[in-house]
Parts: sequence; structure tokens; C-alpha cells
Amino acid sequence: MRDFICPNCGQHLAFENSVCLSCGSSVGFSLDDMAFLVIASGEESEHGGAVDAAEFQLCANLHLAECNWLVHVEPVRLLCASCRLTRTRPNDNDGPALAAFALAERAKRRLIAELHELKLPIVGRDEDPEYGLAFDLLSSANEKVFTGHDNGLITLDLAEGDDVHREQLRTSMDEPYRTLLGHFRHEVGHYYFYRLVGTSPAYLERFNELFGDPDADYQEALDRHYSQGAPPGWEENYVSSYATMHAAEDWAETFAHYLHIRDTLDTAAAFGIAPANATYERRVLGPSGFDNILEMWLPLAWSLNMVNRSMGKDDLYPFVLPVPVLEKMRFIHTVIDEVTSSPTKLDAAVGGQQQQN
Repeated sequence: MRDFICPNCGQHLAFENSVCLSCGSSVGFSLDDMAFLVIASGEESEHGGAVDAAEFQLCANLHLAECNWLVHVEPVRLLCASCRLTRTRPNDNDGPALAAFALAERAKRRLIAELHELKLPIVGRDEDPEYGLAFDLLSSANEKVFTGHDNGLITLDLAEGDDVHREQLRTSMDEPYRTLLGHFRHEVGHYYFYRLVGTSPAYLERFNELFGDPDADYQEALDRHYSQGAPPGWEENYVSSYATMHAAEDWAETFAHYLHIRDTLDTAAAFGIAPANATYERRVLGPSGFDNILEMWLPLAWSLNMVNRSMGKDDLYPFVLPVPVLEKMRFIHTVIDEVTSSPTKLDAAVGGQQQQN
């Protein structure tokens, strides 16, 4: 994530800011510009960095979801690019669920910003009613809610926003890491299997070699995983025990880790603690691209783990990446690089159509 600056006074801004705490300017995040703009009107808009309030306004979810993203007044759209992807949210009368909803939306905005930086296609349900990306953010306080993915629809149990609940689950499931953002990155991985891999016979062939059969019976694999657990020695080939369950979950887990690594590198570079070419803006292309990412990531992850330990915290990145996992991640990097660099492949991914080559 970039180091954001208030256009009016130069003060550093966090990704969540809607007001500059230094000069008091009302600010909003522009996804197109990947920057903050000052919301002003009249003669104020003529001065440094301010934008005309007649052109932009803050998302209508400013208070409900604490959303600080900007929307264009024309064409008329009340919700920003992230909030428009949410299909279902808690009832207005459910105060605790709405508080959790705001936390989930904050994590989702960070996800959408990263997908935008990677130039990945974000096709919503309005464009593709059957397989478009959408989110149901639901409270399990009064009903059963299962976090998961179904043909582009991502469901999240808002209880994951509660630290105690999430930590209990993380411990009981023997997971080294569990966050809202992590859930979103994992589930969106399923969506991009369809968009990126499912549109290419060549990618599907390589997927089968690395991850296994994506069409293997999922319920059978699920039952086996929860009755028998991960196979002995799984650490040599998988990024997590859950990744051993099914090829689709292995892909989603590995995809999530790719997003973890790219965003953390981008943020570290923005603040001068990683090489400048670690940012999204400096694209790492070609066969050596993933190797360059690893050369930057491994020492950074080690140093950040040591910093966390100095504060009495658990490791920031408590994972080991064996060679088979790195090869799976290399494949993900290659697919993203090739699809986003090729207008033909990108069109196929957007349309969900089979490529011919």
C-alpha cells in the first residue's frame, strides 16, 4: 500500500482517512488515481490538490461502512467501486453486526485496491449475473453463516471481525494466521481461478500438474480433510494444512499468499524498508520477475518477523515456503503477468470465454 499524502498540506494519510488530521481538509480516496483528493467547493477548488465537489463526492457508505472512497457525481452512482460489490449486508437495526460490517468493508477496500494495482479484472454481478464478483457480508449471531465462495459470490461471516472469536477459531484449527483480509484474499482466489485459469486450456494443463484435479469431488475431499486431517509431511508441498484438502483450496491458499507478499512488499517499499522496485508501479516482468520478488521478500519477511519478536509479538509472516509452493506461486505470478499484459487474454478473462491458444 502506498504512502499517501494530503494534497493540501503534505501530511501523511492512512488508507482509512476521510479527514486530514493536520489541516482538517475533507479528503477522499480515488481508486483511479490511487491517491487522496481534497473535497472542496467554489474558490477552494482552485487551490492545490482540491477537486470540485460538483465532480466528486464521498461514497454514500461513509458512515455505515466508514468508507472514504470517492465517486463521480456523473454518471450518478452513490456507492464506490468497492461498496457496489456488496450484495447483502446486515439489517439497519443490527448495531453489533453493522459495526462488524464496517470492519469487513475496510478489509475489502484494501483487497480491491490491490486487485486494481495488479490490473486484475474485477467483473461484478451487474456485468456477469452468473459468475460476477459479489459479496454477502452476513452476521452469524442469529443464523448459520459459512464463509466461502460460489461462482463469484463471496460470503463472509462477520463474526470473523471479532478478535476473540477469530482467535479461538485460529487456535482450534491450528492456524498460524487468520484475518479478515486473509479471508478475502483466499476467497477471491477462487474467483480468479475461473477468470484466469478456467479461460485457458494451457493454464489448466499446468494447473493440474502443480495443484491437481480441480474437478475432483469437493465434498468427498472436505469430509476426508475434517475426518483425517492433513497428510503427514504436508509442509513439504503446501503453504498450509488447509491447502492439502483439494486442488481448488491449494490454489486459493497460494493465491492469498501471493497477495500477502505483493502488498507487504509494496508497503515496505513505499516507506523505504524494501527496494524501490518492489512497488506495484515497477512491474516485475519476464521469467526472472518472480525470482526478483523472492529476492526482495525473503529477507524482508525474516527481518519483520524479528522486529515482531522484539515487541513480544508472534511472527508477522509465520510461514515457510518450500520449493513446490514457490513453483505454484511462480505459476500464479506468470498467469497474472501474462493475462494483464495481453489485451486478448484480458478480454477472455473479463468475458469468461475459453481462449484458443
